[in-house]
Amino acid sequence: MRNSGTVQTPDAAQNPDAAPDADAAQSAAPRDERRPRIGIPVRLSSSADPDPRVAKANNLFGCIVSLIRDVGGEPVLLTAESLEGGLSGAPNSGTADGGTSDGDKAPNAPEALDGVVLPGGGDVDPRLYGEEPGPALYDVNAEQDRLDIAVARRALDAGTPVLGICRGHQLLNVLYGGTLVQDMTPGTVPHRQIPAAANRPWVWHEVTITPGSKVAKMYAAAENPEAGGTASADAGAAAGDTAGETDGDAVRAMEVKIASGHHQAVDRVAPGLLVTAVADDGTVEALEDPERWVASVQWHPEALELTEEQRLAPFRVFVEACRTP
Repeated sequence: MRNSGTVQTPDAAQNPDAAPDADAAQSAAPRDERRPRIGIPVRLSSSADPDPRVAKANNLFGCIVSLIRDVGGEPVLLTAESLEGGLSGAPNSGTADGGTSDGDKAPNAPEALDGVVLPGGGDVDPRLYGEEPGPALYDVNAEQDRLDIAVARRALDAGTPVLGICRGHQLLNVLYGGTLVQDMTPGTVPHRQIPAAANRPWVWHEVTITPGSKVAKMYAAAENPEAGGTASADAGAAAGDTAGETDGDAVRAMEVKIASGHHQAVDRVAPGLLVTAVADDGTVEALEDPERWVASVQWHPEALELTEEQRLAPFRVFVEACRTP
């Protein structure tokens, strides 16, 4: 496994030899000192697609990989080839454009990793949840669906922690047996910019997070990272104020303003998943499996408009969960 150690733009050329091999140091280090290896399935659609949402998803993929590294994880890019007996994948930087995302090719299958992140991207094929495709879908990619589902299923079967983001949130609900709204009707809470535009990536709205949930811990850590995720959250100046409060040991519902950019949403919540955050219009904004470390958010914690600590904190909590035996 090679580590470039340099964050490049998603369209930059990759240099896999920028740093020495770290496998020996990883395997020799105690579990609490080594970097947890976090698998992330690569994005297969090209940023040259005329829909600006595709390029945005590819750029955000790079942000996620960089954040995983910044909080102490070791990003491992998962390809279809990496699922075949744990072999290294074909040369691929993480996006279809040949750009780097500052991660390493997967030397092992997902079940050998410490965690998996399912990132954003195009729409999940509705046939996977028993519906015919509607007219508003974008970037439906059967190969991407197969890769993401295979990675998620194998991670879940192995008990590996999983974090889903946007498409990953929706994909987990489908994989557990739920359904999606194929195209949301505009309502009281805006969930995306209309029309979609690369220079206007987000709308910002509040979500209410269930106290004691995995997502609550992720956002509690944003204000007080040294407290291990026990304090109330503050989404900050770029995202607006939050209203997480404590009353002794009882933690009240946390209000966080988030970066939203989706036209689909969870419809029927899958058996085995709990809703842990909602928007004011009732949209399911976060889910988790109460029996294991599996959680997902509809929004984008990696949004560049957030402060550095607001972006790092959710991923830090996840990577630390992956470090725990």
